[in-house]
Amino acid sequence: MEKEIIRGAEALMRSLMNEQVDTIFGYPGGSIMPVFDALYDHQEDFKQILVRHEQGALHAAQGYARSSGKVGVCIVTSGPGATNTLTGIADAMLDSTPVVLIAGQVMSSVLGTDFFQEVDLVGVTQPIAKWSYQIRRAEDIPWAISRAFYIARSGRPGPVVLDFCKNAQTSQVAYEPAKVDYIRSYVPYPKPNEKAIAEAAALINRSARPLVLVGQGVELANAHEELKNFIEKANLPVGRTLLGLSALPSDHPLNMGMLGMHGNLGPNVNTNNCDVLIAVGMRFSDRVTGLVSTYAKQAKVIHLDIDPSEINKNVHADIPVIGDCKETLPLITAQLENIDRKEWIDSFADYAAIEEEKAIRPAINPDGGPIRMGEVARRVSEATGNSAILVTDVGQNQMMSCRYFKFTKPHSVLTSGGLGTMGFGLPAAIGATFGAPDRTVCVFSGDGGLQMNIQEFGTIMEQGAPVKIILLNNNYLGNVRQWQEMFFNRRYSWTPMLNPDYNKIAEAYNIPSRTVSDRAELDDAIKEMLETEGAFLLHVAVMEEENIMPMTPPGASVNEMVFE
Repeated sequence: MEKEIIRGAEALMRSLMNEQVDTIFGYPGGSIMPVFDALYDHQEDFKQILVRHEQGALHAAQGYARSSGKVGVCIVTSGPGATNTLTGIADAMLDSTPVVLIAGQVMSSVLGTDFFQEVDLVGVTQPIAKWSYQIRRAEDIPWAISRAFYIARSGRPGPVVLDFCKNAQTSQVAYEPAKVDYIRSYVPYPKPNEKAIAEAAALINRSARPLVLVGQGVELANAHEELKNFIEKANLPVGRTLLGLSALPSDHPLNMGMLGMHGNLGPNVNTNNCDVLIAVGMRFSDRVTGLVSTYAKQAKVIHLDIDPSEINKNVHADIPVIGDCKETLPLITAQLENIDRKEWIDSFADYAAIEEEKAIRPAINPDGGPIRMGEVARRVSEATGNSAILVTDVGQNQMMSCRYFKFTKPHSVLTSGGLGTMGFGLPAAIGATFGAPDRTVCVFSGDGGLQMNIQEFGTIMEQGAPVKIILLNNNYLGNVRQWQEMFFNRRYSWTPMLNPDYNKIAEAYNIPSRTVSDRAELDDAIKEMLETEGAFLLHVAVMEEENIMPMTPPGASVNEMVFE
């Protein structure tokens, strides 16, 4: 049978269909125009989402990927179109998000001549992507696409960049599908070591004060049931990282709260009191460890991770367990003993009581004064039955919403963890409405972060994306202002903000909105937001100089949290 002769751009379409791609985010331009011309003939095969800025395309693809468990896809042009995606690529790399970026490139015959809108995208992205490759020939398209998706989704996920020369898009090729499921020297799923499994189980069985730290690796592996079986069999208390918050339901009796600089007091302090620390799918970020030289020095460390490069990178592992935690957790669980650790588990309650009095109650049930960020987050969460997807921007809005939102379902937290990207929230929330169309998507943003990608209101308008936007407006770059207050003698340099009329902006994009500054109106406004079909902007005027507490100050040990 003769192979069909088609253009390279059409070969790309068919290769994407072979990977079961159903949604594409992007922005057209000269060097990628043959691909967008091919997309014109595939409007029934792909949801095609025109964003308003290429950074928005990448963040939307991230939101889609993390809410759906699939690979996010975006297509942009060369030069500035490609470089506008770099922040999103770096963000996806640090947060292990599977996305494939396809960027146009000038014809291979003029590479290196500084042709119009030419940028060495492979050279620029190699340090911040899992794989970067330039397609110069149409014959290479099926192989490159299959390899890209295999790399992006397998093992520890991450972003892949394909630099697509224009001549490869327009050349004729005898099309034949490709399937890449093996790459020499690439071992995405290491085989667990039986000796390490046995040693880990034995150490946990001997421990009196074990503590489990759960990261996003559990979510990426869909190992939620395996985690519950593991902790419940041996009565192991758990702290969760920012990206691992929905790996365990908020109300699980062994869930002791959030780790990190603005996490909960109990799991942070007891990190330096435990005798065995069991890290599952987390990378010991500096935001979790605080001063690493004093971090958990009294404890033996068991580190479960799929990526061998994470072992001993920041914290020494006495027992490394390399492999997919969906496989390694049950292997350890099978060898665990059921031990009553009531006294150790009860010790977390003492710290929780202190935090409740000093930080939580004032944040979610204040005795008057301006509206607080925490009470907005808690009320929105409760109004959704604690079942919504929480998307955040970066800053105080991020920490407050992550602290006080509650979770009952997996894959419910989309936030920029490693890179801390302001402007992430709005486009990521748009992507989440396509990745999980049956779920309510609530994005919390500050007045600084919202303006960084506010042009994506246009995408919401055009697509009818039902994003519930909660703007916590304190007229400051709040997180920077907090640091200036605490560590720079209240020298508020460049942090006060003069804000526009957000309701008028929303109106221009046909997005209903409501402003609330009176606490008595808050519940009714939240109800209106959730009952409104489609998108809604809830603009809440919150306390201007509120701080997120408790906090581990920079350079302090994880157990040295302060409340003022």
